Amino acid sequence: MTWTRLRELVETSLSGLTRPTRSDWIFALRTVSAGLIALLAAYALKLDHPQWAMMTVFIVAQPVAGMVLAKGFYRLLGTLAGGLAAIGITSLCGTNPWLLITFLALWVGICTFVSSLLRNPEAYGAALAGYTVMIISLPALGQPIVVVDLAIARCAEIVLGIVCAGVTSRLILPKLAADAIISRLKRSILDLAEYAGGAFSDGDPASLAALQRKLITHAQTLAEMRTYARLEAPSFAPRAHPVRRTIGQLLWALSAARTLHSHRAPKNAALIPMRRDLKAFVGELGATPGALDDTGPWVARLDAIASKAREVPALPDDAGANTAAEDKVGTITRLTIAGDFAEALKQVLAGLDALRSPVSRKSNERSQPALVVHRDYQAAWRNAVRAALATLLVAVFWLTTKWSEAAGTVILVAVVSSLFATRPDPVQSAWGFFTGTLIALPFAFLVGQVALPALPGFGWFTLFVVPILVPAALGMANPRHVGVATAFAINFLAFLSPHQQMIYDPGPFFAGSASILVGILIAIGVFIVVLPADPWVTVERISQAMREDLARLCLHERIPRRSAFESLAYDRINQLMPQVQRTGRRGDPILGGSIAAVTVGLEVLRLRHAQLNSAVPRETVESIGNFLRGLARELLFRRPGEPQTATIAVARQYAASIGGRSDRLEMLRIAASLRIIAAAMEDYPDFFAKGSCLNK
Repeated sequence: MTWTRLRELVETSLSGLTRPTRSDWIFALRTVSAGLIALLAAYALKLDHPQWAMMTVFIVAQPVAGMVLAKGFYRLLGTLAGGLAAIGITSLCGTNPWLLITFLALWVGICTFVSSLLRNPEAYGAALAGYTVMIISLPALGQPIVVVDLAIARCAEIVLGIVCAGVTSRLILPKLAADAIISRLKRSILDLAEYAGGAFSDGDPASLAALQRKLITHAQTLAEMRTYARLEAPSFAPRAHPVRRTIGQLLWALSAARTLHSHRAPKNAALIPMRRDLKAFVGELGATPGALDDTGPWVARLDAIASKAREVPALPDDAGANTAAEDKVGTITRLTIAGDFAEALKQVLAGLDALRSPVSRKSNERSQPALVVHRDYQAAWRNAVRAALATLLVAVFWLTTKWSEAAGTVILVAVVSSLFATRPDPVQSAWGFFTGTLIALPFAFLVGQVALPALPGFGWFTLFVVPILVPAALGMANPRHVGVATAFAINFLAFLSPHQQMIYDPGPFFAGSASILVGILIAIGVFIVVLPADPWVTVERISQAMREDLARLCLHERIPRRSAFESLAYDRINQLMPQVQRTGRRGDPILGGSIAAVTVGLEVLRLRHAQLNSAVPRETVESIGNFLRGLARELLFRRPGEPQTATIAVARQYAASIGGRSDRLEMLRIAASLRIIAAAMEDYPDFFAKGSCLNK
């Protein structure tokens, strides 16, 4: 099995459907070169563990320069925090080993908890601060006086690797995060146009669902790359807010297109030309080469479409009173959604322009609000408990048996149980790490125990390792194999343990290797046995949080900013995405419902603002308030399988009543919001019911 995986990794990296691109080769050669430079510098500085400098290069290596800088920066912070904590804990515990391992396990748990609440690369830095303490403190067990030297040495090795990786990624044919964001956003806009074209022409539902998942993945990637770009260049900071807004507008446009597709309009003279205009627009946008090089003409057309959608259409004179009111509200509802789509797509194009041509912020301009993010405290506590418990139990075994090689097992348990704790599927991630480690073992033995003792010297070292590390780096550039390939590269170097004097000594080699492999397997067992994570429980927890957000929008005395609601809602969707992907097609209704929840929230905000409009009659204001209170009860208390309350019926009844007695635009907009809320909840009834996901 191991050799089969290795053959697949090499063949996939070098040939076939995933043939490496030019940028992949640049990344691979740049990474290997930076690693060799770091190792050579570590030799020159006579560092105790020169392999750590080279390993750090492969640990922080990323195809995009900003990602390297971000990961390197937070790796440095995590290493410094872990080094200081190691010094403090070792000094506090003195020579008492039982007290030491207890404090170390608690520290690992605390750092895992913090890591679970943060986002990459901040989460990586927090996890690193946890297991760095183990790496520094365990070798100093019983010798607290040497812990300072160990901490300084490790920090020096890490800094050296980070500097080499960062400098080469920024200076040697760099791929910048700012450029990658613009490229990804362009691709997202074209994918949105393709999705909308299918939605407006009754396209294949399966293809539309696949495009919807792809667009949400794009949005998640853009959100992550925003942080990398800010660290890559301070000049990108003024563009960070446009990125955040543009992500929201992209998903808003997606939601509007989906709603128009789900609720196709009847044959109506006012709706047919609007649908035709939108279909023609997205079709031309997707088919025109270089369409996004100049967004001016497209924005002007969207402005015209949005303005037309805001007009009140004339209805046939021969329609009955009830039919006329229903047609009027239905038409205004669909026109409102069409206008929302046009406005959101216009804002996405404006965001693209803002990224390409940033406007410097005035000194007296009010700073933008911080990004509101979803925090899953229950999952964070679970991750912290099992990381601390696993580390403590293995450390107790180590002290009880006095098996010297078990120290490596303790370290690996801490590393894996904290580093992969926040992954959607930690078992799969940890197993990929184990696979890469196992594949690295024979290569490290042949090079480190056979070849280099016979042919010593840096030149021979380079000749032997480059043909091995370049394919590994190509695998790291491939998203399908990045986990296994990264584990292979760093553990190949860990097993190899390159020093200027290489000797044949297989006993310690196999003992150390076995302790590492056993540590990874124990951590995998911990993920399976100790507080195992059920993806549906996590999905329901996030879904329940989204329903509570909507209930707060309905009931809270202060009307929140739209940007704050969108920021939190889209972050929850980002967190929902990887969990839903683990559930397969069964998760598609949950994903669709989460996007529909954003639509519901935006319409609730419109109703709340309409209540403050002095032109709206008092009885309508009271009716809106009654409806919102009923909607909040529906969201908080209805369970799946229970009949829906009268909320949806009331929404449609209010909308029809408003349409029957008023032709004023602000009143028809209220009716449209009510109809949109009713339609969204009808499309995804289970999502808007408490505990629906747990019954999947």
